[in-house]
Amino acid sequence: MAQQTHTPVKIELKTTVWQDGEQETFELVLFGRYYKKEDAIYLQYEEVQEEGTIHSVVKVKEYEAVILRKGAVNMRMSFSKKEEMPGSYESPFGTMLLTTKTDVLSWEQNEEDTLEGAIRLKYHLHSHGSYVGTYDLSITYKEAKSSK
Repeated sequence: MAQQTHTPVKIELKTTVWQDGEQETFELVLFGRYYKKEDAIYLQYEEVQEEGTIHSVVKVKEYEAVILRKGAVNMRMSFSKKEEMPGSYESPFGTMLLTTKTDVLSWEQNEEDTLEGAIRLKYHLHSHGSYVGTYDLSITYKEAKSSK
């Protein structure tokens, strides 16, 4: 099997959440790795939170995306422009079944001089059939050049 080339990237995550008539925005800047495999791109990064470290992978291809988180939080969420997608979130209290209905799934990338790109997901989240909220997730990434 061919070795994947991982490119170090700076990742900016911005999530806006609408729940119960209120809006909240969260922003995070971190460093991770980018690689391509077949017709998909992958972003890998780690978040360090009070509960512990979370290893995250975002996989995107033309009409679908997947976000996997393992560690202090275990979650799998899938997104498709075409249909509602199942997912899960594991907590100490058990596993919650999730469903996403995606309004926007876009991905743009430029590799000319410096690798950079943007992913946007806007979706409605349901848990066990109940509406949880609407989420607008923007992920931008840019090759992190090493200073030599």
